[in-house]
Amino acid sequence: MPTERISFNSRTGDRLAARLDLPEGPVLATALFAHCFTCSKDIPAARRIAARLAAMGFAVLRFDFTGLGHSEGEFANTTFTSNVADLIAAAEYLADRQLPPDLLIGHSLGGAAVLRARADIPSARGVVTLGAPFDPGHVTHHFDAALSEIEAKGKAEVTLGGRPFVIGKEFVDDIRAEALEPAIEGLKAALLVLHAPRDETVSIDNAASIFTAAKHPKSFITLDDADHLISRAEDAEYAAEVIAAWAKRYIDMTPPAPPPGAPEGVLRVTEADPDGFLQDVQSGPHHHALADEPLAYGGTNRGMSPYGFVSAGLGACTSMTLRMYARRKGWPLESISVDISHDKVHAQDALPSGPAKIDQFTRRIRLSGPLSDEQRSKLLEIADKCPVHRTLEAGARVVTSLATSGPLEE
Repeated sequence: MPTERISFNSRTGDRLAARLDLPEGPVLATALFAHCFTCSKDIPAARRIAARLAAMGFAVLRFDFTGLGHSEGEFANTTFTSNVADLIAAAEYLADRQLPPDLLIGHSLGGAAVLRARADIPSARGVVTLGAPFDPGHVTHHFDAALSEIEAKGKAEVTLGGRPFVIGKEFVDDIRAEALEPAIEGLKAALLVLHAPRDETVSIDNAASIFTAAKHPKSFITLDDADHLISRAEDAEYAAEVIAAWAKRYIDMTPPAPPPGAPEGVLRVTEADPDGFLQDVQSGPHHHALADEPLAYGGTNRGMSPYGFVSAGLGACTSMTLRMYARRKGWPLESISVDISHDKVHAQDALPSGPAKIDQFTRRIRLSGPLSDEQRSKLLEIADKCPVHRTLEAGARVVTSLATSGPLEE
């Protein structure tokens, strides 16, 4: 997945650092991601969600708000209103690149910000919130003990997530005065609310209030026992999967005609769990699956094994070939099922040591319907003519090269 490191100007002239995650193929839609309070564009949840959306054809811009991460400016001088202005500036940057955002995604306070900014980003047809507060003033509970000092001195240093930040009185006054309900009622975009019932930072009541205030179309999905930062890989992957599936309903993602010689486009496999073997498999903008290894071989068994996918391809191609032939002949074939087994083990095949083995796929075909013995015999013969069968028996050439850019970031 190509990633551009870019920057753009905020409304106050500060340079805001950003990453633009791009799909390998054509851009089918654009998403703008707003991170949580005092977080950055590079938190695991933002990176995983961006990677998942890029795999299905989205360009995804995630940036650091003023004074955070690699962006210029003083955090102490920012407010909720200035965060919203940063979002609008990001949307304007995308529009200047002919990539106006179709989807706004906001995490925690970033979720409140995208709800507020939507009115000034008319291209957005969908809004997604993750663990967002209904009342932005909710964030002041992070530094309750310093509020009296902020009132008295105009600012105070607080520790958030183990890091020091200076919070100014203007920020506190601004966020306390903000009321999101009118913005939510007038959203004029599809809304997806994602929230964890056990979120101890922003309670689930906030999600209920956001959902109630919004007009249809709106959806709510629980993140179960995810933490507020969605720090576990499996929770971030689940959130990304839900967002990707939901977005397709409200955003036109019709791909252009594929290039000659590649009728199915590019299939991308992205590592989803560096500690195990879980892989994210995306075939164009519409088809997604997970690949993994069984528990016995160090995986988490959340998807088919690589050989399972090969077997599935053989079985599916066999069934399709038989159906096509019987349909053309007008034969009374009512249903088909194909059982495939492969005699190799899984993870050990990746090791260089050990004796060579021959791959054997055992295929058992069941044909239902009043077919004659001659018809059944002919269909068994036709099964060997399925294209995947021929590829496996003839062998194939794999051409490999190293991409100049990828999903890994510094």
